Amino acid sequence: MKRQSSQSPAASLPLRRTAIIVAGLAIILSAGCEKAAPPPPMPSVVDVMTVEQKDVPIYREWVGSLDGDVNATIRPQVTGYLIRQNYVEGDAVKKGQTLFEIDPRTFQSAVDQAAAARGQQQANHATAAANLARIKPLAEKNAVSRKDLDDAIGSELQARALLDQATAALESAKLNLGFTKIVSPINGIAGIAKAQIGDLLSPSAQTELTTVSTVNPIKVYINISEREFLKFQESGPQAKVEDVPLQLILLDGSTYPKVGKFSLMNRQVDPTTGTFKVGAQFANPDGRLRPGQFAKIRATFAQLKGALLVPQRAVTEVQGKYLIAVVGEGNKVELRPVLPGERVGSDWIISEGLKPGEKIVVEGTQKVRPGAIVNPKPFAPADKPSAAAPEAAKPAAKG
Repeated sequence: MKRQSSQSPAASLPLRRTAIIVAGLAIILSAGCEKAAPPPPMPSVVDVMTVEQKDVPIYREWVGSLDGDVNATIRPQVTGYLIRQNYVEGDAVKKGQTLFEIDPRTFQSAVDQAAAARGQQQANHATAAANLARIKPLAEKNAVSRKDLDDAIGSELQARALLDQATAALESAKLNLGFTKIVSPINGIAGIAKAQIGDLLSPSAQTELTTVSTVNPIKVYINISEREFLKFQESGPQAKVEDVPLQLILLDGSTYPKVGKFSLMNRQVDPTTGTFKVGAQFANPDGRLRPGQFAKIRATFAQLKGALLVPQRAVTEVQGKYLIAVVGEGNKVELRPVLPGERVGSDWIISEGLKPGEKIVVEGTQKVRPGAIVNPKPFAPADKPSAAAPEAAKPAAKG
């Protein structure tokens, strides 16, 4: 006999429904656990530029200080009270122009005394000379002794020596009287006076009265490194430093219109800095430049023809190697090793590794990888403030 099921068809129906529901929930849960595939990343936006060949000047720059071509320190040469200042501080003065006056009365009195003493010695010499003239013919006739003649000759010589001494004392007194007028030894610009009317002046005083500087031409002193000096020497014996044209860039960024030249170099290296002190000269006919100013000296040593010039920010240094991101076909990036040369301002000359017409990444190099696809846009240097900007800052006129 067959064994009959203990459950009826009606009783098994709820169990089937429960199994179907559980299977459906399992399918829904498994489908929810699966994540949707992420969309492909958007290409990075980078600034690119096309490499071009240019003729580039090779130059060096140094910060220098301006000084007078000649700086004459004015000091008193006699002791006395200052009674007058005869120049306007900061103005141009001429050679021989009186700048200060010392009370001359004491020195005039010394001149008068020296003149009187010389007059007395002159009279004594005249008497001795007349006595010698009278004795000489008598000595020839043996009318006087030889001793009388020798005494007359000695007296005349002594009187002449005293006269010369008195003459020198008179000249010295006149010289000191002349020193009471302190004059400029050169043409130039006179500085601020460091003495006041009524001050007792003396040659032993450590402070000068003022300084007069010749400012046309004017000197600019810079310090060049020993390495720069040796590099210039390697350019050949035909290279002359005085033939290198110089530009002067002032503190406000403007370029001085006159071209200068190197004029001197110190004989030795400063052991504390390892540099040579070098002087350059610039014509300064209108007195625009003054001693004490700071400016930048730019020396153009050569003109490089057909150079490839790129911004320094486009060059990346990694473990001593220099790389540039080159954008090729399909905007695909290639990190290419290059050999940089001279630096020109904020740009770099690339000697090897680039060709004219290639596109390189200037901004956004940190966002690119080899083989990555980028979205290039033209590189635009930072715009300078327009002349209309100050006008826009003005308040609107009231109606």
